[in-house]
Amino acid sequence: MEKLSAKRKIVAPRRLAAVVARLKARGQRVVFTNGVFDLLHAGHVTLLEKARRLGDALVVGINSDASVRRLKGSKRPLAPVTDRSRVLAGLESVDYVTVFSENTPQQLIERLKPTILVKGGDYALNQIVGREAVKRVVRVPLVKGRSTSALVAKIVKAYGR
Repeated sequence: MEKLSAKRKIVAPRRLAAVVARLKARGQRVVFTNGVFDLLHAGHVTLLEKARRLGDALVVGINSDASVRRLKGSKRPLAPVTDRSRVLAGLESVDYVTVFSENTPQQLIERLKPTILVKGGDYALNQIVGREAVKRVVRVPLVKGRSTSALVAKIVKAYGR
């Protein structure tokens, strides 16, 4: 796969659906994962690298700012979607980044029809949204002690509120 600049890796869902369809038509396995990715940490990077190794292209769906607020409360996200997208797009393991505004990526997964869906090991199989729309679901074990919540707690402890 050709290497795209970080800016060119950020693609709107509608356009990305056509890109994914072309990749799949060429016999490539498209892997999808999603999340907030508010403070990128070692756990995220590990999951993304493992996800990328499962296929030929990795697509990462990220929650819009509004959907993060609905899911995690008014103090989140810590970083705006433009920054979160840019950071993820800068990673070698990530081929495409797209933003979804719904609370879950169900509609996005149905639109993209990836080959493989990857989630963290903290999700039970029956909790993984979009599992019925893909050929394979892979759960990646979490990196112990690495989470955005743990980082936020550490920052608050070190610097106060």
